[in-house]
Amino acid sequence: MIALTRSVPSSIANCELTHLQREPIDLERAKQQHRQYEETLASLGYTIVHLPDTPELPDSVFVEDTAVVTDEIAIITRPGAASRRPETVTVADALRQYRPIVHIQEPGTLDGGDVLRIGKRFFVGRSDRTNEQGIEQLRMYLTPFGYSVEEVVLNDCLHLKTAVTALNETMVLLNPAWVRMPGFETIETDPAEAFAANVLLTPRGVMMSAAFPRTIERVRSRGIDVHPVDASELAKAEGGLTCCSLLLA
Repeated sequence: MIALTRSVPSSIANCELTHLQREPIDLERAKQQHRQYEETLASLGYTIVHLPDTPELPDSVFVEDTAVVTDEIAIITRPGAASRRPETVTVADALRQYRPIVHIQEPGTLDGGDVLRIGKRFFVGRSDRTNEQGIEQLRMYLTPFGYSVEEVVLNDCLHLKTAVTALNETMVLLNPAWVRMPGFETIETDPAEAFAANVLLTPRGVMMSAAFPRTIERVRSRGIDVHPVDASELAKAEGGLTCCSLLLA
């Protein structure tokens, strides 16, 4: 298993923000937390592959938004924020050694953070960063491999995976104020922990932000292994745990 990651850029203070007020980010602490994130992934069986540093691109640590990867193909996205589109170049270069590459084309926009895979089903949030044309192109690329693509309605959050992520193939963790996922067993985030729904699923359990202890307890009470990590500085840049890696089986 491989995890593609990228270092925290020195320019992260200039990151895109949509729903949060800008506040100071401690760069050194952010880098330390990111190293812990990589170390946790390594402890769970992943080989860390570092993408080239891009200090001039403030959001480039959030590599998930640049690609959607399946066993058969890697789809390079066209991020909704124009400032983020240069990030895809080095990601595409890296993924070429693992998968055939295709691209989301203009006028489509698609952020990987809006794309949630559960088994053979892909759920895509129509958001400020992902439009109808982007969703249709994703469907065009995935349908030949037997995947379905379903649009999900979002309320007041940046990405679909800000609001919901998978705990396994039958259970999701979600903030009910932001999204609904009929047909799945559901754990709701604690009302005091609105951003707790973004967790990173691995074959050995889930990684969760240590900032959300009440929701962590809810997940653990259902028999799921939880590996907490401190991600408080990247959270100030609207980054979650799924944002910081591209996982390849």
